[in-house]
Amino acid sequence: MDLLSHHLYSSPRVYLRELLQNAVDAISARRLLDPNAPAAITVRAADTLTVTDTGVGLTEEDVHTFLATIGRSSKRGADGGIDGAGLASARGDFIGQFGIGLLACFVVADEITVVTRSARTKDAPVIEWRGHSDGRYTIRTLPSGARPEPGTTVTLAPRADAREWTRHDQVVGLARDFGSLLRYDVTVQDAHGGALRINETPPWAAQHASPLARREAYAQFCRSTFDFVPLDTIELELPVAGLRGVAYVLPDAAPPSRRTGHRVHLKGMLLSDQADELLPEWAFFVRCVVDTDALRPTASREGLYADETLAAVRDALGARIREWLTGLSATDPALLHRFIAVHHLAVKSLARYDDELLRMLLPWLPFETTDGNVTLDEFARTHPVILVTRTVEEFRQVAPVAGAAGLGVINGGYAYDRDLVHRLPEIRPGSSVADLDPGTVTAHLDSVDPAAELAASAFLAIAREVVGRFDCDVALRSFHPTNAPALLLDNREARHERSRAQLAQEADGLWADILGSLRAEAPRAQLVLNHLNPLVRRAATITHRELVVTAVEALYGQAVLLTRRPLRASESALLNRSFISLLDHAMLGHEQRGHESGQHGPETENES
Repeated sequence: MDLLSHHLYSSPRVYLRELLQNAVDAISARRLLDPNAPAAITVRAADTLTVTDTGVGLTEEDVHTFLATIGRSSKRGADGGIDGAGLASARGDFIGQFGIGLLACFVVADEITVVTRSARTKDAPVIEWRGHSDGRYTIRTLPSGARPEPGTTVTLAPRADAREWTRHDQVVGLARDFGSLLRYDVTVQDAHGGALRINETPPWAAQHASPLARREAYAQFCRSTFDFVPLDTIELELPVAGLRGVAYVLPDAAPPSRRTGHRVHLKGMLLSDQADELLPEWAFFVRCVVDTDALRPTASREGLYADETLAAVRDALGARIREWLTGLSATDPALLHRFIAVHHLAVKSLARYDDELLRMLLPWLPFETTDGNVTLDEFARTHPVILVTRTVEEFRQVAPVAGAAGLGVINGGYAYDRDLVHRLPEIRPGSSVADLDPGTVTAHLDSVDPAAELAASAFLAIAREVVGRFDCDVALRSFHPTNAPALLLDNREARHERSRAQLAQEADGLWADILGSLRAEAPRAQLVLNHLNPLVRRAATITHRELVVTAVEALYGQAVLLTRRPLRASESALLNRSFISLLDHAMLGHEQRGHESGQHGPETENES
């Protein structure tokens, strides 16, 4: 009793769900005997909490069998059929199946009273069962006037530490949450006799005067359920699984890593509001509300049982959402534009594995390129050979220079972009895609006149010595734009190798040996100085060694900053040192010019 009532369920709030479930199943069982039997559930929240139904009720033998034995359910017999009704095929009409639902009430109460009268015999007696959380129970027969009509009333006297769960406002909230889609009337009464109906007809089961009215009803249902206005609505219907519902397209972008919680109702009763296993992972841009007859719950009835039926439903719902997505390009291009503007990441995630969807939506998908934010199809028409970077940092390093050189480079550092770009030749025959490496960019830079490079050889020698401390080479080239004094070409493998080497130097013992064994031959980074830039040309003529060192450090530091990658401690120190040194040189030069002007007098100053 203790294990099942206190440890099976995640929260005390489920006690009301189990009471509503038992009431619904009792009414379903009575309607198998009499299709015209009344169908009403009344919850009354006062000093005690009572749930009354007009269901089939229990005989004294049923009470002994089903209320006093854990795991025995009045909805199934030894052969899986329905006791008393003899209709095994009607098992699907019931929500409960484990025979432990009433135990959830011991989470909030130490005593449960059940007063019931069976509808199976005309003169059935009224039976009272009183159970305690320690396993004791008593059964007695009451006068027939205690309950004139068939049905059951369950009464809970809440413990002092659980009274918050049986307050009227709390009961109303729980009843609405769990029972808003139940197919029988559910009413909550207060201590003064006021009554409030809880459940409503879902929009997919209601009649609507026009398509516009239907759309507005769906939008209103979304606002009341999820508190947002959807970008669009996708109706869901799987007759084989007895599933109907709606998927709402989120109006704001959602990260793929965030699993969206869907509301799943089983025969109208809320099973879970966090059923992220209902849809494929790529469909993170929708939230669903569904009602199903076929999916199996877990024993705690707080999740879906992972079986072949759930997998088939997940695939079918995924196909329905994909069908909606592909249909937008033909039926509503404006909505498709709005959707992709918000959820292009989701579309790219799906298009990686779906050739048909990729062909259909390729013209609409945006990518960051050296030509700006354009579609992949538009970019491929301009650049037969497409280069793609592995990271955002690599793209930012080369984008200005590659664009000026006419190279077509796409930023492949964002999720899914690199995979999609590499699949382009499958979709567009004749296109060529390759990963970008520093050598490709360097090969498209113009060489410098040998005489100019020879004149700058002393400067370049010092520059190689300075940046060599960062595992970097120096090259002198001519490239556009001319306002870019330097370009740092690097790749992820080279950075990883430098990090490994640095850690190996700082480590000792076994860890140093392990890092040493991981050594790999990786290309060094390259600082490319732009000979077309006036600043670089002037720097190449400096003969003062300390000033050359400061100038190279400043050029390297600026090139590192342009990559927008995190700075290492040594690089931060270099930036600070070069800035202070340049400031010192500037002030020293200003003081010297002022001193010389004072010595020459006003006439010489005017001449200069």
